[in-house]
Amino acid sequence: MFSKLDHGPDAQGQELLQQYISPPEAEHSIRKAVHDHLENAPLRLFNTFTGRLCNREAQTNTFLGSTEYKQLLYRSMIHAPLQTELITETVTKYFSRVMLSHRWEQKEPLLHDIQDKVVYDLSPVGTMVKLQTFCKTARDAGYRWAWSDTCCIDQNNTVELQRSVNSMFVWYRQSALTIVYLADVLPTAKSGALAKSAWNTRGWTIQEFLAPVVVLFYKADWTPYLDDRSPNHKKSAIIMNELQNSTGIDALSLVTFRPGMKDAREKLRWASSRVTTLQEDVAYSLFGIFGIHLPIIYGETKQNALGRLLQEIVARSGDITALDWIGKPSRFNSCLPADITSYKAPPCILSSLPEDEMQKSVSRLQNSVTVESASALYTLLDNLSAPRFANSRLQLPCIAFPVTEVRRRGGQEQGTSFTYYVKADGLRDLVITTEDRLVQFSRARPTQQAFLLVRPWNRYDPGLLDFEDDKSIKTMSIPWSISDRSINGSHDEYEESVDSELPSRALRLMVRLGQSFGALLLAQQRGGEYKRIASDHNIMARVKDMSTVHDMMDIRTLEIL
Repeated sequence: MFSKLDHGPDAQGQELLQQYISPPEAEHSIRKAVHDHLENAPLRLFNTFTGRLCNREAQTNTFLGSTEYKQLLYRSMIHAPLQTELITETVTKYFSRVMLSHRWEQKEPLLHDIQDKVVYDLSPVGTMVKLQTFCKTARDAGYRWAWSDTCCIDQNNTVELQRSVNSMFVWYRQSALTIVYLADVLPTAKSGALAKSAWNTRGWTIQEFLAPVVVLFYKADWTPYLDDRSPNHKKSAIIMNELQNSTGIDALSLVTFRPGMKDAREKLRWASSRVTTLQEDVAYSLFGIFGIHLPIIYGETKQNALGRLLQEIVARSGDITALDWIGKPSRFNSCLPADITSYKAPPCILSSLPEDEMQKSVSRLQNSVTVESASALYTLLDNLSAPRFANSRLQLPCIAFPVTEVRRRGGQEQGTSFTYYVKADGLRDLVITTEDRLVQFSRARPTQQAFLLVRPWNRYDPGLLDFEDDKSIKTMSIPWSISDRSINGSHDEYEESVDSELPSRALRLMVRLGQSFGALLLAQQRGGEYKRIASDHNIMARVKDMSTVHDMMDIRTLEIL
């Protein structure tokens, strides 16, 4: 029909032709939509209708032979212009998939056990039953495609493994449904069994639950948990409360989680109680949570994998709350922990003063601190660069307080940890416990090695000044015309109003700096760099006198190994 219209001289025929899309053009657009969709999907999926594991070519061929494709091709040809939205919607719906989240058991079926076979025809023994029942459950729910991490990834292909680990969060996010199989939750289980399940202790299952929009929990006999047959257990208040209480993850994040660097310290706490079979997976399983893509290097050790993750978080976000931990230091960098369990302890949160207390403190400071000195401190901190972290070296902006005395408490010769009395210029005396044997010294008996107690400068601390707000004030667009003759006077008044706020802001900042803070103890190395001395508790420090500005003026960016 199209060729006849194309060669005919009839103007009416040409007009009619323009109302249609040629078959090659429609087919090309559909194939492109399929390619684009599968590009961001797992490499292999089970066809739950046939029981066969399909690569992308097989998935595409299945679609091209389907009724859905024929109907889409016809509808695309008879309506001009091309209906790209219809094509995208049809392709997305056809390739909707179900993802499995579970705890690996012994002798899980791998790729070579399944490839070129019909999963339903295999002997229903051991964990094969789990795979078969999962595919049937997905099929019965109306989904053609299903994915399981045990056999849909070639574990021996490093390139494929790399891509799969870095794409896992997105795959679960884009799933139409994620089924969580709880092999250790009995058919008669009541509320509370989910919290006790081994699934709830594994490292990978955090993202497998947070990422999807729709989740269903199944007990060992493949019946819904708590016999809740609703279409999405993320909307069950009972199940979400149970998960919130057992994981420590707030209900809002459980239901509407978004990946990224925000609240990094809190996300690390979520993972601090999780375990993985392979040590490096402690870090790799969090890549998707933070929206990070890094090389997968099995064999690099847990400390190195975790170190690379934390380095990337600090480097990309400037958020140094990842330095807030208790335990042993990492060989990757002494400012990072050797183990993720170091984040179990609650974070060190700066106390904030009520506004009336803040006003009283500012009034007192006005009588003892000059505007020039307070503003100078404010400006120094405002001009500090963000922390930089690369090649295992941390460039940390901070306020430094030189240590003047270290004295070990008596009777600790045989212990594994030691308690020290520490004095530093400008700070109240401290007591610090560490596994390190520190050199004892005082002003009368100095040592060549320098020690510092530092306050890491984190402009994102909620108790401190928000410099982003400052800058928005300083760069605010001027609401008057440049051609206006009064601009000079008006602009000067604007600048004066900004400048007039500086003393008040500087004094408020000094009050906040006078509150207790989490300090790091650093020891200088031969090359001038520093190493952190870890403690078994948060080192809470406080300035002796907040009005003594010069004690807070030693502002540096230190290189820490």
